[in-house]
Amino acid sequence: QVQLVESGGGLVQAGGSLRLSCAASGSFFTINTMGWYRQAPGKLRELVANIRSDYSTTYADSVKGRFTISRDDAKNMASLQMNSLQPEDTADYYCNVVVDGRMSWGRGTQVTVSS
Repeated sequence: QVQLVESGGGLVQAGGSLRLSCAASGSFFTINTMGWYRQAPGKLRELVANIRSDYSTTYADSVKGRFTISRDDAKNMASLQMNSLQPEDTADYYCNVVVDGRMSWGRGTQVTVSS
C-alpha cells in the first residue's frame, strides 16, 4: 500500500508561483507514474501533469509553459512548480501515483489564486 502526503498549497495572487510536493511511502520498489490532478468546485477532476519512470511528461494544455513536474526517485517525491498562476488554476490539487498497475491518491492540497 502506498501513502501520499502533499504539501505546498496556499493562497497566491495572480501571476504568482507555488510549488507543490508529494512524498510517497510504503512497501514498493518502483513508482511507475507520478502525477498531479486538480478539481475545481463543480468540475470534474482533471489531469494537470504526470511524469513516468523514464521521466517523460504529459501536461494539460492549460498549464503548458507555466507548470513543471519533476520527480526524485531517491526520495520517492514528486513536485509541481506552478508559475504565472491564474484564478482559473484555483482548485484542490491531488497527488497520484501508479505502482504495479495500482493507483493511489493523496488527500489533496488547496490552491487559491486571487485576481
